[in-house]
Amino acid sequence: MGGGTEAFPDLGKHCQLSDCKQLDFLPFKCDGCHKVFCVEHRSYKSHDCTNSDHKSRKVLVCETCSMSIEIPRNSKGGEAEMNLLLKQHQKSNDCDPKKKKKPTCGVKRCKEILTFSNTSSCKSCHIKFCLKHRFQSDHACNGNRMPAVAAVARAGGGVRPFLVALASRNGQDCTKKNNGSDLVSKASTSVKAY
Repeated sequence: MGGGTEAFPDLGKHCQLSDCKQLDFLPFKCDGCHKVFCVEHRSYKSHDCTNSDHKSRKVLVCETCSMSIEIPRNSKGGEAEMNLLLKQHQKSNDCDPKKKKKPTCGVKRCKEILTFSNTSSCKSCHIKFCLKHRFQSDHACNGNRMPAVAAVARAGGGVRPFLVALASRNGQDCTKKNNGSDLVSKASTSVKAY
């Protein structure tokens, strides 16, 4: 089936999708199935391309050394075949447990490598994070439980600020001890009221 019009017979091509056949003056050639399509059917998904994964690369990650092993294109992806690839890799000189990746931040998509100077451990969930995600609100902390006294204070119908503040102290003493004596130091005020 040719393209174009009566005046310009070589201009454009018809979409090769059986339901479309639209004449398109700027046709797209699929690099998977090598057919010509209009703008609506140019994506792999829209014309159900049989060879849509021809450019994709699949890898298997070794648990010993964290190295990625490329799976051949003609592979069917069976479990036995994957185990064989892993065994071949482990027998080779490439598999070295010393090459294992360093620990990264506990946030899903953060790839920051944790070192001595940029590691922070959350006090609620006890997971290590980078400095960007060290606060509970930055890493969606699941260990963020309300203390029992604060829960009782809120359950009484209204919020009782004193009990909530008391519960947030977590049993810390608010008095200061000077040289072993139990005297409470006076709070200094910066604003004077007249």
